[in-house]
Amino acid sequence: MTTTPLSTEAASIATPGGANEDLALTGPQFALVLDGATAEPGASTGCGHDVRWLVAEVGTRLARALLHDPEARVPLRELLHDALAELAADHGRTCDLDNPCSPTATLALLRLAGDTVEHLVLGDSTVALRDRSGAVQVVTDDRLERLIHLPWAELRRHRNRPGGFWVAGPRPEAAWHALAGSLPVAGLGTAALLTDGAARLAERYGCGWPDLLELLEREGPVQLVERVRAAELRTAPGRYPGKHQDDATAVLCRFESHERP
Repeated sequence: MTTTPLSTEAASIATPGGANEDLALTGPQFALVLDGATAEPGASTGCGHDVRWLVAEVGTRLARALLHDPEARVPLRELLHDALAELAADHGRTCDLDNPCSPTATLALLRLAGDTVEHLVLGDSTVALRDRSGAVQVVTDDRLERLIHLPWAELRRHRNRPGGFWVAGPRPEAAWHALAGSLPVAGLGTAALLTDGAARLAERYGCGWPDLLELLEREGPVQLVERVRAAELRTAPGRYPGKHQDDATAVLCRFESHERP
């Protein structure tokens, strides 16, 4: 019988001088990363909880659901929807979940389900999968990127709305808009889960995705983030839209098939 264990390495490092609003969680058959959306400056969120709380709650509820479904019978979108619905029910009693500035997060998730690797992406986090020939498939949600140039007041009107972008937060139906897919595990070597603060090594700084995966495999997640920090220091602020520096999280997943008697 052939088995395919999942092994993981992870690093989550805050913006220099800041508090980390990213999170990485891993289990026997899954890995996930979350990236909390920075609060709009000066705006009331209508919520007594901050972004870090939202990230921790979504992450732990989703991880618990994955652990309670070891046979991978429940689709990933459904797991995410139910985790967000439970969260909304818990803190909707005290917080205004209709406030357009309430805390949200992006996420990327990977699950090993028998002979299949499943992935889900919501917001601008990324899953990159590398097969044993070296070819890389990148799954990222660019709906937010297309709108990032908008001012805060306009951007928030597009959040979790048709034609806009979708993120994890007070509207559980966002889960149905996540990008989801699967691949046979046979032939896959590694996968990476990256928040946008780590993915910018490829998206901004000219490192090709195959090279990024090779670096991650060879040197690990901490070194990848250190390369990002070095690139940020070499780049003039304002050259790219969005934050000049950001929390950065990377998880390396390895699929190691072997025969079991």
